[in-house]
Amino acid sequence: MKFRRQKIDDVQVNLTPLIDVVFLLLIFFMVSTTFNQSTELTIDLPTATSNAPSSDVSQNIELVVTADGQYVINGQTLINERVETLIQGLREISQGDNTRPLIITADAKASYDMVLRVYDAAASLGITKLAHTAKQEQSE
Repeated sequence: MKFRRQKIDDVQVNLTPLIDVVFLLLIFFMVSTTFNQSTELTIDLPTATSNAPSSDVSQNIELVVTADGQYVINGQTLINERVETLIQGLREISQGDNTRPLIITADAKASYDMVLRVYDAAASLGITKLAHTAKQEQSE
């Protein structure tokens, strides 16, 4: 008896539907996922009493940023507005003592860049105690 040999077809797996399903799942998860871009800082601030803490005023370094862009450190006006000059002036006034508080008083019309230069100078000297002054609003 002669058996007929069956013709063997090449077996192929069609990947097109599999790729379609994977892409649909990928698109579904990309659309349904929320991306949180947090731009706020979470800070746990301490509470304060009505009385200001007493500190030795002679230890404070007072830096004033004027409206025309000049720096005044403890009553002495700096010759220019460069950060290097500001660092040198703070170093001379603080005499290397980085624990002395730096009190920054900036005019309302002073540029934000001028105040940032003070932060840069304080950071480069290692001064960590910074404070800002403000005028209290008058209640009507």
